[in-house]
Amino acid sequence: MKYQSKQKAIVLLADGTIFYGKSIGIQGTATGEICFNTGMTGYQEIFTDPSYFGQLMVTTNAHIGNYGVNEEERESEGIKISGLICRNFSFTHSRVDSDGNLKDWFEKNKTVAISDVDTRALVSYIRDNGAMNALISTEVDDIEELKRKLNSIPNMEGLELASKVSTKEPYYVGDENAKYKIATLDIGVKKNILRNFVKRDAYVKVFPYNSNFEDLQAWNPDGYFISNGPGDPEPLVDAQNLAKEIIKRDLPLFGICLGHQVIGLANGISTYKMHNGHRGINHPVKNLITGKGEITSQNHGFAINREETENNADVEITHVHLNDNTVAGIKLKSKNCFSVQYHPEASPGPNDATYLFDQFIENIKKVKA
Repeated sequence: MKYQSKQKAIVLLADGTIFYGKSIGIQGTATGEICFNTGMTGYQEIFTDPSYFGQLMVTTNAHIGNYGVNEEERESEGIKISGLICRNFSFTHSRVDSDGNLKDWFEKNKTVAISDVDTRALVSYIRDNGAMNALISTEVDDIEELKRKLNSIPNMEGLELASKVSTKEPYYVGDENAKYKIATLDIGVKKNILRNFVKRDAYVKVFPYNSNFEDLQAWNPDGYFISNGPGDPEPLVDAQNLAKEIIKRDLPLFGICLGHQVIGLANGISTYKMHNGHRGINHPVKNLITGKGEITSQNHGFAINREETENNADVEITHVHLNDNTVAGIKLKSKNCFSVQYHPEASPGPNDATYLFDQFIENIKKVKA
């Protein structure tokens, strides 16, 4: 099918650089930090991942939309990216179990998307110059006004976004008669994480981002989990205090991605904003305990300080990212707590790291025995 709209569109970066494209038919302007994902599949799961809230997504796969969408493959209740930048947008799709096409889904979610952008050049530019604020727009007649709008957007560093994606009220997932009870702090949790807990005979209660230890403890859970999510971990003081209380009592604690960073901060390890971050489904990680390699799904723009981690007598590095030697996993030497910087639940991505959910259940079993 030909483009349904030939209207011009642009990508405007914070440093003034402009890339040109075309509207796919959804008019408007969207702002956020620009980032790219190198995954060749799983675009629907990526677009609905709460960790991407506040970010403009550049997809390095040249074709987006060719297999439509399926409501069962959402990682949250709606699109979480601020907007989409792609090379080729498929208005038609071919898939037996699709529920519809990507354009209708974007229109339903009121999300701006543009195509025909030289994404290879754009990604190369971001790699060289780092993640930065940007906007995409079909309103291209007044570039100076767009620049003023872009200048008003807050930087990701120091930005608290968990409150924007967390549940407002607690809710339950799974069978209430399951063997284990896991209290989850929702700072941007993905549905597939909860599915992995349920698969392992767990009943999950999901709590809002600002819940305290007493809130979670009142449910009498067997284990505690701090989820993935968007934004800078440093402003999440409530979550850090919660982690400190759980660790102090030596209760089973597991953290993924933003939750991993929160656990690091709770142990006096600082975090920093990365030049680009890791976003894709083929990132190599080495498990230092087993010596084995893992291909992992990753999505983060912050990391914990490796030197401070190595110098912390209470913390052991369990996993490292093989591309840049950043910390990809830690455990506390004398407490029932561990965390990883990547996504063992994948969706999309490989299942090399699903053993971490089993490890968490084993930690719970030790306490229940």
